[in-house]
Amino acid sequence: MTNNIETLTSILMIVIVVIVILLAILAIVYFNSKNKKEKKLKNNVIEKSNAKEQKSKSFAVESVMDFMEFDTVEDNMIVQKNGNKYIMVIECQGINYDLMSAVEKNSVEEGFIQFLNTIRHPIQIYVQTRTINLESSLQTYRDKVKEIEESLQREEAKYKEMSSSGNYTREELNQAYYELTKQRNLAEYGKDIIYNTEKMSLNKNVLNQKYYIIVPYYSEELGQNDFDKEEIKNLAFSELYTRCQSIVRTLAACEVNGKILNSYELIDLLYVAYNRDEQETYGIDKALRAGYDELYSTAPDVLDKKMETLNRKIEEEAFNKANEKVIEAQSAKEKALKRKENNMDNLIAQMAELIIEQNRATIGNDVANDAKARIRQEKNNEGGTEENVKETKKRRRTKTA
Repeated sequence: MTNNIETLTSILMIVIVVIVILLAILAIVYFNSKNKKEKKLKNNVIEKSNAKEQKSKSFAVESVMDFMEFDTVEDNMIVQKNGNKYIMVIECQGINYDLMSAVEKNSVEEGFIQFLNTIRHPIQIYVQTRTINLESSLQTYRDKVKEIEESLQREEAKYKEMSSSGNYTREELNQAYYELTKQRNLAEYGKDIIYNTEKMSLNKNVLNQKYYIIVPYYSEELGQNDFDKEEIKNLAFSELYTRCQSIVRTLAACEVNGKILNSYELIDLLYVAYNRDEQETYGIDKALRAGYDELYSTAPDVLDKKMETLNRKIEEEAFNKANEKVIEAQSAKEKALKRKENNMDNLIAQMAELIIEQNRATIGNDVANDAKARIRQEKNNEGGTEENVKETKKRRRTKTA
């Protein structure tokens, strides 16, 4: 009995020791794994902070094209699915079917039936409704009106100079005033056009429907081939162009005109499809200039904007000053010419006396003196000496005043 108790006691002791050892081992393993996790977490935090620092140092702008349903637009085609699908688009000009006579309607229907019977490949008809954007027309009008206003300023300066100079006849002044009035009326007419067009652009219900036929081509249609991507693209372009030309010729029987869209027109079509709201007031040209094809954009430097504005202002003021000085220089030349014309007789007499004086030894003193006396006598007969002429003009101005 005693031996049995001792045996059980020893067994229990051994079991307790084994349990304690296992618990110690588990505690060591737990603390080691916890330390490893903490170290790994710290390393991840450090790596993330370093990655953020690197990203902030080397900031790369990603393109929106990475998230689009097409790869690119090139050679008048939309490329999809990594070059496995190519699309060419035909824009069709609609006809007013309701205003046609019965004979014309039958002709159009027969032509459309013929068009459907000749189709040997899948197509898709797409209708796009657009709000008419008059911003480009407004900008064109503004540029034209600005040119007219600059011309008007030059005409006003010229007419003012002509009126104050007193060297022009009434007929010349009337002609200059006529040109000035014409430029002023033209500027006012241009401003009226801009005002009316802006009022029209406020009407959001000015809509326009465009009709398109989408023709796809898949590289699988070539079957088993060893062509590279460039060769596949060239074959797809040839096949799509042939199909589209066939469709355009068939649509002509329906009195529907069609044309194949080029690359820029395809980009505009996709832009309108993806930007229904923005396209009303923000066209594709402005979107590209504003960086809409980038996920991130930064505003230009304020100093650069101020410098650009200052450069434009300097250029405009320099242009106006150059025009002003050119007009003044022309007026000064005209005044000098007028003075020379008025004083031509005196200049001729002075030069004749100088020629006689230079040849006095040849013609003799008596003849020279007599010739000079005759020249002076002729000047007196024509209006007196230069001093007398000035005195006469002075008396006339005083009398007029």
